[in-house]
Amino acid sequence: MRLLSTPLIIGLSILGLYTSPVIAAETRVERIGERLNHPWGMDFVDDDHILVSERRGKLFKINLRNGESREIQGLPEVENIGQGGLLDVLVNDKNPTHIYYCYAKSGEDGVSTAIDMAQLNGDTLTNRKTIFHANNGSDGGRHFGCRLEISGGHLYGTVGDRGARQFAQEPASNAGSVVRFNLDGSLPEDNPNIKDWRPETFSKGHRNAQGMALNPKTDEIWLHEHGPRGGDEINIIKPGANYGWPVVSHGEEYSGGKIGIGRSAPQFKDPVWTWIPSIAPSGMAFYDGDMFPEYNGKLLVGSLKFQSLYLVELKNGRPTAEHVILEKEIGRIRDVAVGNDGAIYLLSDERRGGLYRLSR
Repeated sequence: MRLLSTPLIIGLSILGLYTSPVIAAETRVERIGERLNHPWGMDFVDDDHILVSERRGKLFKINLRNGESREIQGLPEVENIGQGGLLDVLVNDKNPTHIYYCYAKSGEDGVSTAIDMAQLNGDTLTNRKTIFHANNGSDGGRHFGCRLEISGGHLYGTVGDRGARQFAQEPASNAGSVVRFNLDGSLPEDNPNIKDWRPETFSKGHRNAQGMALNPKTDEIWLHEHGPRGGDEINIIKPGANYGWPVVSHGEEYSGGKIGIGRSAPQFKDPVWTWIPSIAPSGMAFYDGDMFPEYNGKLLVGSLKFQSLYLVELKNGRPTAEHVILEKEIGRIRDVAVGNDGAIYLLSDERRGGLYRLSR
């Protein structure tokens, strides 16, 4: 394995110095290590190593200095079906040997989203335990959600509607929800106590959330989710809130026409930002670092559809504008992370994708 520190050529695009109206000159874009097969999620073990999942059910620990990659053993059986597979991975910063990962898991009612916790001992997972297996199983391969985040000593995870939109408003279904656990996998006593909601449910009315990040200034959980035809959203997650899908949406049917009753209703929380047309967002991170000081306090969002990295400007804690800072250079951007050194790390969700670093 190797770190590509010289410009990398893909087709007619040269990865190296890249300029745009926002990203400054002499920003390097480099692939770290060998190609990856549809990488999906990543998190840092320490300053020198990162965990990266592949959708097909593999997990790797990659050395950020030399690109050396070691496959992690001890994973469960993963259903690689459609959009499902081994998806997000998250390291507990307080105890980096404790990790969580989200994946597509078979059950009696089909395949649905599951979350495991485990210990990382060297290159092997031990003491593996499934702490959540969603009850909205399906034979289809759409809308697993599957982003993870930690805030305030709790683990948050997203569950997609699995393409069966009506269940996102069904109280007893995990479909279209954000779930919340203690870091040991138990249920928090202060989860919302709403009639007929599952005890792990923190919010409802989501379609397919594949980006989640902790706002370091407010400790709020921010989430973005795929809309249908138009109507991708950024939402700030509140306990017990309902975000309206599919009763309200800023998108429309793929065949054309309004979805539900319109874009907004008093009983539902409105998004703080929408994309029309859709950008197919995936992965996001708040930037807080020294390498790109002009990005501090702003939000980085990956786009699958436009193969771009977006920088979202904030004012008074809410989005106000956006810019594309990397476009069609590495393929479909699936995940975004910021290292302790301030470099920006990206995953390219392609059959011959990879882990990339933006740095100066």
